[in-house]
Amino acid sequence: MVEQVDVSSRASQIEYAIRDVVIPAIELESQGHEIIKLNIGDPLAYEGLPTPNHMIDAFKKALDNQDNGYSPSYGISDLRQAIGENETQKGWICSSDDVYVTHGVTEALQIIFAAFLQEGDIVLAPGPHYPPYMAYPQMYGATTMEYRLNSSDSWKIDLEDINSKMNSNVRLLVIINPNNPTGNVATKEEIDALIKIADDWPKCTIVADEIYDGLDFTGNLVSVASRSQKTPVIVLNGVSKVYFAPGWRVGYMAIHDPNKSLKLVRDGMERLLRSRLCASTPAQYGFLAGLTADKKWLGKHRLVIKERLDYCLKRISQIDGIECESPGAAFYLFVKITKSKFSKDDKKFVLDLLHKKHVLVVHGSGFSPEFGSGHFRMVCLPPIEILNIVFDRISDFLK
Repeated sequence: MVEQVDVSSRASQIEYAIRDVVIPAIELESQGHEIIKLNIGDPLAYEGLPTPNHMIDAFKKALDNQDNGYSPSYGISDLRQAIGENETQKGWICSSDDVYVTHGVTEALQIIFAAFLQEGDIVLAPGPHYPPYMAYPQMYGATTMEYRLNSSDSWKIDLEDINSKMNSNVRLLVIINPNNPTGNVATKEEIDALIKIADDWPKCTIVADEIYDGLDFTGNLVSVASRSQKTPVIVLNGVSKVYFAPGWRVGYMAIHDPNKSLKLVRDGMERLLRSRLCASTPAQYGFLAGLTADKKWLGKHRLVIKERLDYCLKRISQIDGIECESPGAAFYLFVKITKSKFSKDDKKFVLDLLHKKHVLVVHGSGFSPEFGSGHFRMVCLPPIEILNIVFDRISDFLK
């Protein structure tokens, strides 16, 4: 027997539920089965939500002009300026120097965690949450602690739970707004209360993941940075969701630092950014076109998503064994499994649904073992005729 080379513990313990469930789906596809995939938040996976043509044209133009070389490590200057202006319109002063362009929000998280975290530090993140908030901090010796989102009250932030878990080791307090996977939109009052808690801890910085901000259906969304007058806020956003170009892998960090307490951290972040060279140059030009051009097209895309989301909620309400809080934004449904036969093991539910009905969703415990179990997440992105098939199959499976 060949002696195996040891894998690092940091790699062997990484889990990413959204893509981990794809492995058995691929095996079924290799056997000739057609799988309806509702696991990944990719708006281009189905018809009706294309990347805008003017953005594609700008990407192509960059290629035609041979704008394929290395760009500045912090992002091309015109894009940083446009992002700064866009964030300023949300109610806080953001200069181009406050903006750093990254390979999507996931790389931004890696940069933030690497610059902030050391052994024993804590990231306080919502539960349920986007999986990298649990997976990445451990690579830097830190741990993720979850604060509760209230599943029986539209997934509102449990402020008392945050307050009880804050201590001097909490370096980063995360708010995902709109939330992935629940679609909840935090109110201005919730955000103000969260900031007030953070204000009492001078070593704490807020991470505001706002990648779905343009897909708000409530009209209540506010920028976290616009509300903070003391605690620093790092805003995360990008081209993937609101500009419908997930494969371009361009995101950004925008830093709001009212008291200039992040000078040392920013130096560390800039060193890390320089060491990994730059984000995709032609994709940055495509993102720039999206930020600076007319955004009327987004309203049409939003209507398509809302129609499909409403259809999903209607079908769920008609099926015995599942229920769902109405999302206020984005294109996810975090569905509660109400039959105890299935809810006790949500991952088994997901895998059985996949193998028996060839519908792929994601187990809720993959977004939070404590606060997400007994649920599954699905996207509402396919056309209604496909969603109709999906819910017929789920209904049959539950019977």
